[in-house]
Amino acid sequence: MKGLAVDALRRLKRRDLLENRAFIAGEWLSENATLPVIDPATGEHLIDVAACPVEAVDRAVAAGSAAFLAWRDRTPLERGAILRQWGALMLANAEDLAVLMTAEQGKPLSEARGEIAYAASFLDWFAAEGERTYGETIPSHLPGSRLSVHMQPMGVTAAITPWNFPSAMITRKAGAALAAGCVMIVKPAPETPLSGLALARLGEEAGIPAGVLQVVTGEAPPLARRLLDHKEVRAFSFTGSTEVGRLLLAQAAKTVKKASLELGGHAPFILFADAGFEQAVSGCIAAKFATSGQDCLAANRIYVERPIYERFIAAFGAATARLKLGHGLEPEIDIGPMTRASVAKKCREQITDALSAGARLIAGGEANALGGNFVTPTVLADVTDDMLIAREETFGPVAAILPFDHETEVVTRANASEMGLAAYVYTSDIGRAMRLSDRLDYGMVALNTPKFTGAPIPFGGWKQSGLGREGSRHGITEYLEPKYVCFGNLAA
Repeated sequence: MKGLAVDALRRLKRRDLLENRAFIAGEWLSENATLPVIDPATGEHLIDVAACPVEAVDRAVAAGSAAFLAWRDRTPLERGAILRQWGALMLANAEDLAVLMTAEQGKPLSEARGEIAYAASFLDWFAAEGERTYGETIPSHLPGSRLSVHMQPMGVTAAITPWNFPSAMITRKAGAALAAGCVMIVKPAPETPLSGLALARLGEEAGIPAGVLQVVTGEAPPLARRLLDHKEVRAFSFTGSTEVGRLLLAQAAKTVKKASLELGGHAPFILFADAGFEQAVSGCIAAKFATSGQDCLAANRIYVERPIYERFIAAFGAATARLKLGHGLEPEIDIGPMTRASVAKKCREQITDALSAGARLIAGGEANALGGNFVTPTVLADVTDDMLIAREETFGPVAAILPFDHETEVVTRANASEMGLAAYVYTSDIGRAMRLSDRLDYGMVALNTPKFTGAPIPFGGWKQSGLGREGSRHGITEYLEPKYVCFGNLAA
């Protein structure tokens, strides 16, 4: 396992995609201060990346403000052509981009490849959506006047992106912003800057003008604060924890920025006895363990109707025990390392708390030979609502299974969270499926499927899981302002 990531980076077909300089005003800039990028599977040092001072944010904002004037005046067709070319370059270099992602983030290479395709799809989607930012004509209440509404880009925007999806969370935000006619400054997570810098390299190659897309690397708190202090930054998008989202929202309120927030998850997975059993087991495995469980959509509380409770525990535990743990660059790996040591620590704390409070260990739970950031895929049964794992988002490969008896009961328990991002329901009763899709307080509900994301859908949550939507036709409106125009004296 040692040296896998280092060797893979040496074998990239395009070595220029391994970039360690910030990208500001169309220039690749080194800094005296640097941050190390570490392989989370082995702890090995991969490369040092520029740690920008806060003054670099000022340069980026100034460059973005200047670039916006010309970018907004390009036609949607022109902007769309550049976005499509950017997406095409991503797909043409998909293997290198996937290797970079796995090296710095840890997810299995097969999942990294899937993320690159997913990320590129947002560029194609918003390239077309930018051509459909229609306004409206209003029947006039004023004699001799014509009233209309035009959708116009906001200006300089910022994206603060997470480490679990280091490519897709950039294109989902930047694709919408650039298609709308805005410019964007991206601040990637310090753990995973290589993916963002590689995307900037390809964006430059695709023809994105200087200052339209910029990537500022370094420690997140000071750079994020400086971005949100700038009055010229009119909107920002953040994907990450609810705790950090609250802090950023408070900071942005000082200059009344538009905010798009995709925050914590804690998704319920509700399985009724009438559902297709094998389909439910495989669906729950996919919903729980994608991205090694480091996913805001991960099924955190698995509610199983009592008549099939023991049967499900046995089948799900056996399927979990078959998952292969290892370095993401090794073949046929299902579960990679946790990207952060703190995530692995939290998983172990939740396992200990649950077992000490009476939960039953079905699979995993033990330390593994790989150690470090690796967490053995674990299944806990007889979990109760007061245990840590039922109250807090897990963000790792630990599954909590809870029994339930009645539909109304499980809906109440599933809704008893400050989070409201996604929920899963498995049932063959169409009436029940419709009732729960209405009654679950979540922004997205998946019925009899673990897969529901994509460029055409409005991704986002209710309650403290966020504000606004990404993807779909709603995603581009996060970067547009309606302007009302009254054209008077037409009768004169």
